[in-house]
Amino acid sequence: MLALLQKIREAIAHWWSEFTLQTKLMAAATLVVSLIMSGLTFWAVNTIQQDARLNDTRFGRDLGLLLGSNVAPLIAEDNLTEVAQFSQRFYSSTSSVRYMLYADESGKIFFGIPFWESEVQNSLTIERRIQLPDDYAANAEIPMVRQHRTPDGIVTDVFVPLTHNGTYLGVLAIGTNPNPTVITSSNLTRDVTIAVFISIWVMVILGAVFNALYITKPIKELLVGVKNIAAGNFKQRINLPVGGELKELIFSFNEMAERLERYEEQNIEELTAEKAKLETLVSTIADGAILLDTNIQVILVNPTARRMFGWDGTPIVGSNILHHLPPVLQLELSRPLYQIAAGERESAEFRISLYQPTSRTIRILLTTVLDQYRESLKGIAMTVQDITREVELNEAKSQFISNVSHELRTPLFNIKTYIETLHDYGAELDEEQRREFLQTANNETDRLTRLVNDVLDLSRLESCRIYHFDAVDVAQAIDQTLRNYQLNAKDKGIELIQEIEPKLPPVLGNYDLLLQVFTNLVGNALKFTNAGGKIVIRAYLLESIRSKQSLSLLNPHPLTGKVRIEISDTGMGIDPEHQEKIFGRFFRVENRVHTLEGTGLGLSIVRNIIDKHHSSVHLVSEVGIGTTFWFDLAVFQEAILENSSSVKAADDN
Repeated sequence: MLALLQKIREAIAHWWSEFTLQTKLMAAATLVVSLIMSGLTFWAVNTIQQDARLNDTRFGRDLGLLLGSNVAPLIAEDNLTEVAQFSQRFYSSTSSVRYMLYADESGKIFFGIPFWESEVQNSLTIERRIQLPDDYAANAEIPMVRQHRTPDGIVTDVFVPLTHNGTYLGVLAIGTNPNPTVITSSNLTRDVTIAVFISIWVMVILGAVFNALYITKPIKELLVGVKNIAAGNFKQRINLPVGGELKELIFSFNEMAERLERYEEQNIEELTAEKAKLETLVSTIADGAILLDTNIQVILVNPTARRMFGWDGTPIVGSNILHHLPPVLQLELSRPLYQIAAGERESAEFRISLYQPTSRTIRILLTTVLDQYRESLKGIAMTVQDITREVELNEAKSQFISNVSHELRTPLFNIKTYIETLHDYGAELDEEQRREFLQTANNETDRLTRLVNDVLDLSRLESCRIYHFDAVDVAQAIDQTLRNYQLNAKDKGIELIQEIEPKLPPVLGNYDLLLQVFTNLVGNALKFTNAGGKIVIRAYLLESIRSKQSLSLLNPHPLTGKVRIEISDTGMGIDPEHQEKIFGRFFRVENRVHTLEGTGLGLSIVRNIIDKHHSSVHLVSEVGIGTTFWFDLAVFQEAILENSSSVKAADDN
């Protein structure tokens, strides 16, 4: 039973919660009005009933006095027959009297209507003595009136003392019925009031149910649908069997949702395409790109930025950028980032050297990202540029200018000094001194010429100039180089040796550039090799041109071979600590071994030329034993085809 009541209570609570505030207020107002009207009605009915009771009381008292005055003399004369006849006539002539009882002074009933004395005495249901009220006074002159409720309705009891000539003879008890018209009117008014009250609430309940089923529910469905549309759920539809204006409203809503869904799909496709383009662009740019929101949290980061800061595999999107930056960057960027986020500044630029995860110099640009109206801040764009190469080039440029200036200053100073001496004191100098001064000035001029030529060669090699590469006979270039240095070698007592593999195929290269490489390397070897030493130039095929199997139709593309070239000397050698720096500009080893003068650009020129031939120059050196420079050059492809054809012809024979 309790569970049933609990379910009913929960159902009523749920049903009540479905109503809107306006409906609840209307129900409350209806309840208050109906209660007030019902209360007023019941108050009016109660007033009428009280007046009716008062009238009944007065009627009973007057009736009792009338009857008492008529029967008292008859009772005093003990003429009970006359009393009975009179009472019977009176009882029969009116319907207002319910009963009439006569009792003597002791309370014994001696006559009653509708009962006779014999019936009273023999009845099992009626007592022989009358039960008078406790507050009844026998000697009172005014009758006592009271009302009590019986199964047949309210009865007015009137107790009239019977006295004659001052003698108390007994009591007359009369029971009167209420006014039937008043009772009927009161009952009708009460029933009508209850019916009206019930009808009002039945109408209210029916109206609420109708409102919930036909008005409130569709409106609530529309409200839910509008909220879903506002939240971006354009697949929302409403299907309710309603008619009239609500049907048109629901149809318009579904049509609007369908159009919005199509529009969203179109926009999503366009946005997806634009996003893909943007992500592709951001991911392919050489600079690091990071997009932050106004809370300094990462929204987007491209692969370049991840590599720069070592974020590969780290979930950085959605977290504070300062938590993932190196400490030096945290100190530099913390304040500017928060200032830009607060709108206190629009941009900032920093140049910082980092040592983790690798040593590099970066430039960081911070700029604001505004909305389309350029009014509110939407985020911060952080551009990270690796300017390590730029810094190195600037430093190299500055060092190059400094070194060139220094190298130019020394020969120019010497030339000026000797020429001024000849100009000022030429008459005082003898022929031998003048010849010596002129020879020194000539040597310094040659040195200055070599320096300028080397600088021009290096500048030309490092420019964007395009060189024509063709088949080069390495043996011819080596032979020409050795002929150029043959007299110098003979004067120093140094033996020049060439070891060229027979039928060496031509290589892909530029003849003039390769001749310059051989000239610089052989010239260095002569410079740092003492008398009695040797300089050997070797050239040999490093790989076989083509195997016999490579001539099949399954592999029509020839394999490219390599020609290795080595320049060895038995000179002073190079310390291991200087071998990495020997190819730098203007680098010269000035110690007890290397004391010869030079521009310091020869090996740098060699490295640049070999780089343009898509190869690398290497060295093996030991102090006091000698040095070997070597590099590989690709065999010219047509030569490979010709040699392959020769091999095939030989095999056929």
